[in-house]
Amino acid sequence: MSRRVVRQSKFRHVFGQAAKADQAYEDIRVSKVTWDSSFCAVNPKFLAIIVEAGGGGAFIVLPLAKTGRVDKNYPLVTGHTAPVLDIDWCPHNDNVIASASDDTTIMVWQIPDYTPMRNITEPIITLEGHSKRVGILSWHPTARNVLLSAGGDNVIIIWNVGTGEVLLSLDDIHPDVIHSVCWNSNGSLLATTCKDKTLRIIDPRKGQVVAERFAAHEGMRPMRAVFTRQGQIFTTGFTRMSQRELGLWDPNNFEEPVALQEMDTSNGVLLPFYDPDSSIVYLCGKGDSSIRYFEITEEPPFVHYLNTFSSKEPQRGMGFMPKRGLDVSKCEIARFYKLHERKCEPIIMTVPRKSDLFQDDLYPDTPGPEPALEADEWLSGQDAEPVLISLRDGYVPPKHRELRVTKRNILDVRPPPGPRRSQSASDTPLSQQHTLGTLLEEIKALREQVQAQERRITALENMLCELVDGTD
Repeated sequence: MSRRVVRQSKFRHVFGQAAKADQAYEDIRVSKVTWDSSFCAVNPKFLAIIVEAGGGGAFIVLPLAKTGRVDKNYPLVTGHTAPVLDIDWCPHNDNVIASASDDTTIMVWQIPDYTPMRNITEPIITLEGHSKRVGILSWHPTARNVLLSAGGDNVIIIWNVGTGEVLLSLDDIHPDVIHSVCWNSNGSLLATTCKDKTLRIIDPRKGQVVAERFAAHEGMRPMRAVFTRQGQIFTTGFTRMSQRELGLWDPNNFEEPVALQEMDTSNGVLLPFYDPDSSIVYLCGKGDSSIRYFEITEEPPFVHYLNTFSSKEPQRGMGFMPKRGLDVSKCEIARFYKLHERKCEPIIMTVPRKSDLFQDDLYPDTPGPEPALEADEWLSGQDAEPVLISLRDGYVPPKHRELRVTKRNILDVRPPPGPRRSQSASDTPLSQQHTLGTLLEEIKALREQVQAQERRITALENMLCELVDGTD
């Protein structure tokens, strides 16, 4: 009689557990906007959640330690004139977050370490370039201050947040609505999915599609795609019969999938959260009450089902903690922040181990908060892998670091470094630039400088209040 050989894997027994009730965040009015983003972003310092807001768009930012009931008057981040659709923390500064909105703008915010006295209404910078709603944001994994946005105008714009400039604009690649965008590990390529059912691999600096696959999943419902550590593409989508499906693809050979598995029949789009350190992908469907997780390996069938974390309540959204924010002493390999209708609940994924020592096989060096490149270095063609840190002694987030925005002088006739996508004002003679539009631009720039000074004064006043309260 033949014995079935069990596959060896240190992640075979990963189990999920919801945090205790006093570790949840209660009384949060989670946004009801119909949009397939995660509505939640988290880093080692803060939890950010898109919330319901009358007369505009808002999100709430809470220090991770501020669990329990949230006061109904807790300050929000408000500035958008229409609902916020996506938020994303900067990987190189834990106090900086970007928000995208139905009002066609992207705003970048500096979040103070102390709790503000009133709503934060002034972003560090507002990025305007899309003609329709902006629904997707993604920071570059290795270059400082480089932010990608994708809008309902089917355009991807890559910004230098440090100057407010458009670095690249990819406007002739997608003929329809973009459903997802993902950087690879060093930020040299993008994987995108689109309503035209095509999965594309794009070199953003050349503005070229380097590989594409039509109907990676044959259904009409939205697809999602993420890069794996090995450079493969993991996708979620739907079959022609509306069954949910997952796929693994080799961009060098898009003809046949490496793996294709049907899952179940459900309407919710599966959001994939991929951990490159363990090569585990977690699938969270909006409206589902479960998280399924799989290990991606180089042996058939390549995508191995591990387990399912199930609960009673459906999820409205999900936040995924970066590796440096996990508790290594408890063998925690992933932490999710599950959004309910009125609360946010942490879910902890753990590998059971008997030893209390640091488990270096579970925690290889992982991307830290230091960028590997400056924005202009990346634009000029340089690539660099993330700067790694060890988690052996745990991770302590650095103190508050201010993002400084230095806008280029709009009357400066010198061309910017690196390749340019389109003709700008600096291509025309200076005499032609002194038009009404130029003067209005200069007035706008001066107004923004005044607003920046006012924000600085407000911050200093708040610090003064804190010092006075401390001496009392």
